[in-house]
Amino acid sequence: MDRRGSAETFTRMGTLGIEEEFFVVDDRNRPTSGTDELVYESDPPEILEGRLGHELFKCVIETQTPTIGADNLDEAGEQLDAVRDALVEHAESHGYGIAAAGLHPAAKWRELEHAEKPRYRSQLDRIQYPQHRNTTAGLHVHVGVDDADKAIWIANELRWHLSILLALSANSPYWCGFDTGLHAARAKIFEALPNTGIPTAFDSYAAFDEFERTMIETGSIEDRGELWYDVRPHSGLGTVEVRTPDGQADREKVMAFVEYVHALVTDFAARYEDGETGQKHRREPLDENKWRAIRHGHDAELLSRDLSEAVDLGELVDRECQRLGIDGIADVYDGESGAERQRRLRDEGGMDALCAALRL
Repeated sequence: MDRRGSAETFTRMGTLGIEEEFFVVDDRNRPTSGTDELVYESDPPEILEGRLGHELFKCVIETQTPTIGADNLDEAGEQLDAVRDALVEHAESHGYGIAAAGLHPAAKWRELEHAEKPRYRSQLDRIQYPQHRNTTAGLHVHVGVDDADKAIWIANELRWHLSILLALSANSPYWCGFDTGLHAARAKIFEALPNTGIPTAFDSYAAFDEFERTMIETGSIEDRGELWYDVRPHSGLGTVEVRTPDGQADREKVMAFVEYVHALVTDFAARYEDGETGQKHRREPLDENKWRAIRHGHDAELLSRDLSEAVDLGELVDRECQRLGIDGIADVYDGESGAERQRRLRDEGGMDALCAALRL
C-alpha cells in the first residue's frame, strides 16, 4: 500500500465501489478461523481475484466490488450480488459459511485468532487492548469525486448525515454474547481505536494532505489506511468513502445505504459547484447525534441539520427521501431494524437461532 495518496487521483465523478466485511463461520454458525485458507491457500472465483482480503481476526473477511460506472446503481446491485454469491460459494466449498452483522453476537475476542500479517501485528503491538478486541465488521461505500478540494468539502458536509446512516443500519446489539443495551455497539468498540469517529472539518485538500503526512512521519500511523474515520477522502482511490454502517446480511439494506450515500455525494458535488459555503458543524453536536444513533437505532431523535431541535429519525428519513428523490432508506426505516431483529430472534430461539439467521 502506498503510504500516502495524491490529489491527482480525484478524476472520476459518481463511480461506485462497495466494500463489505463478513464473518467466517463454522457448521454451528459461530465465528472461526478461515481466512488463511480462503484468502491465501486457495484460488477464489474470478470476480474475487484481487478483491478478497482479511481483517485483524482470522474470522473476518472483506470483499470489494469492481469499480462501478458513474451513477449506475443497477450495476452496483448486480456486482454486489455477484461478489456475495462468489464469496458464499468459495466459503462453502471449503466447509465454511459467511455471516453478516456489525458484531457477531457469539464472537468472543479472547478465544479468536489474530492474523499474522505484519501490518496487523504492528497494530496490535502499537494499539494494544483496543485493537486486540476489535471484532467489528462494517460496510464501506466509495463514490468517485473529480476534484480533491471538492472531495474534502463533500466529506465535511456528509458528517451530519452519518448518524442517520448509523441509526438505520444499527445491527450490533450483542458483544461477547451479552446484550449491551445499545443498537449499534460496533461503533463504540471501534471508537476505542485511535483516529476513528466523526472527523473535524478540513479547509482544503492541502490541509488534509498535511495532516496525513504529519501522522505518517511522526509514527502515529503506518499508512493512510489507518485513518479510520467514519468518512474520509480516500486519497489512494480518488473517492469519498463512508464507513459508518454496520455490516448487513440483507442486500436490500446495503443497496439502500449505497443509494443514499451516492445521492448525498452527488447532491453535495452540485452544491460545491454552485459555490455554497456549507454548514461547518463542530464535532461535538455531531458526536451527540452519533451517540443517539448508537443507543437508540431506529428510535433515535437526532439534532436537526441547523442543530436547533431534536427530530425523530423517521421524519428525517422522509425529508431526505423527498429532497434527494430516493426511497430505499424509507423502506429500511419502515422495517424491523437489525438490532431489533437480533433481539427478537434470540428471545424466540436462543443464540443458535440468532446465529443461523445472520448467515448469508
